[in-house]
Amino acid sequence: MMKGAHFHTAAAFALLALATFHLVSASDPSPLQDFCVALNTTQTAASAVFVNGKFCKDPKLATADDFFFSGLQIPRNTSNPVGSNVTAANVEQIAGLNTLGISLARIDYAPNGGLNPPHTHPRATEILMVMEGTLYVGFITSNPDNRLFTKVLCKGDVFVFPVGLIHFQFNIGEVNAVAIAALSSQNPGVITIANAVFGSNPPINPDVLTKAFQVDNNVVQYLQKQFWYDNN
Repeated sequence: MMKGAHFHTAAAFALLALATFHLVSASDPSPLQDFCVALNTTQTAASAVFVNGKFCKDPKLATADDFFFSGLQIPRNTSNPVGSNVTAANVEQIAGLNTLGISLARIDYAPNGGLNPPHTHPRATEILMVMEGTLYVGFITSNPDNRLFTKVLCKGDVFVFPVGLIHFQFNIGEVNAVAIAALSSQNPGVITIANAVFGSNPPINPDVLTKAFQVDNNVVQYLQKQFWYDNN
């Protein structure tokens, strides 16, 4: 009986240890090198190493410029249909971000209604800090609840948009607004909802959208003919 008890106790500890191992090993692995500066496809060589979407430069050839970007201090033109302009600072602009899992963006908003339209980042959580102005921001949870979380942000305020969820920012002030966003991916991606649904190439069959949105076919065809502006 004692041997059986010891066996069951040992088995329980083994299962607990195995479960703990799975819990602690669920995060991304630690880097095995200091950095992996991305190469443009035109620069790739047969000896380059391909890592998560980018080839890596020989570390001995890396320079300070590989980790540098200038321009987020410059106001951007917001005289477009949505009244906003996003300046990204991701791996496409900063080669040294490759494999590091972070990026930045500056968003400029026109007065009285400048909008960063509803969109998602499929690969990143976003944390937004208002630098100037007043923004009405929000995100929507996934099915089936589709809860809307909103907040009015003033200068210095911070708001978080969880990874993959639809979110937006809207300038409710009478002056230009500026925000800086930090994202938990070197290349977070962006899917602007209206652009993707009504501006896809080739267009989605109108019958699909008519049924999905429960509107007349003429409404869908009208929306598909509009010019869907990309503010990124």
